[in-house]
Amino acid sequence: MKPDRPLAAVLGADAPGAVVLDGGLSNQLKAQGCDLSDALWSARLLADGPHQIEAAHAAYVRAGAQVLITASYQATFEGFARRGTGRSEAAALLGRSVELARAAGESVGQEVWVAASVGPYGAMLADGSEYRGRYGLSVRELERFHRPRVEALVAAAPDVLALETVPDTDEAEALLRAVEGAGTPVWLSYTVAGGRTRAGQPLDAAFALAAGNNQVIAVGVNCCEPRDVDAAVEPAASVTGKPVVVYPNSGERWDAEGRRWRGGATYDPGRVREWRAAGARLVGGCCRVGPAEIAELARLAGTVA
Repeated sequence: MKPDRPLAAVLGADAPGAVVLDGGLSNQLKAQGCDLSDALWSARLLADGPHQIEAAHAAYVRAGAQVLITASYQATFEGFARRGTGRSEAAALLGRSVELARAAGESVGQEVWVAASVGPYGAMLADGSEYRGRYGLSVRELERFHRPRVEALVAAAPDVLALETVPDTDEAEALLRAVEGAGTPVWLSYTVAGGRTRAGQPLDAAFALAAGNNQVIAVGVNCCEPRDVDAAVEPAASVTGKPVVVYPNSGERWDAEGRRWRGGATYDPGRVREWRAAGARLVGGCCRVGPAEIAELARLAGTVA
């Protein structure tokens, strides 16, 4: 059901459990038989198969997810334009991403929050550059890119904006500027490797951008190897004093050139206890983490009601 409480209030409550996020949307869509080979990835289905997106969200709700992340990660005006989609239709598709998640959440008798995904500039390029950052654009240019779709998503009334898979501090600064005055809370989540952002910046400096920003209700990491979460939770909490959000990948690695996943899965829902003890309050999975793992995570997390 549509939540009665702001997500920030639940994250700030003095409770021993955690709020459970969903897992990877793309892997669930593939499990449903969807073709995601298009450059728009899962965002293509906002136009061509919205029922599939709602069904994927519903699978995570049944697994125990309390927060659903929309199918707007790779949805941009520029990406839709390359398919011949005009701005008004593109804005409607961005809004539809929120509506589909909301509809799935309202199918159950518990509160389900909707987080509108605002993916990085590199996601629009569809070449893996979100795992490198440093696109050669200024903070101002990145802000201009992000602001229109932030506005379109906010108009659909999500509970929170997920500024996610952010590879460097320039893009984090641009995103935080783009959401100023939007009136919607946000979380800021970097993609990291080896205790640094993907662009190589220290995590202390990266998280410091959100310190003192009351619009930011959580900070953390996503779309990284599970082992990289451990080094990120403590500095995220200590630098900002905010609840921490973590949702790593399965542990397999994306080969952007070959457009395939390589390696084995290392995602362990049992790690939620250590993450929670270090300050994580919002926990889930990203690429290749499915409903089965989220169900186990919800069982172990002591889900906050």
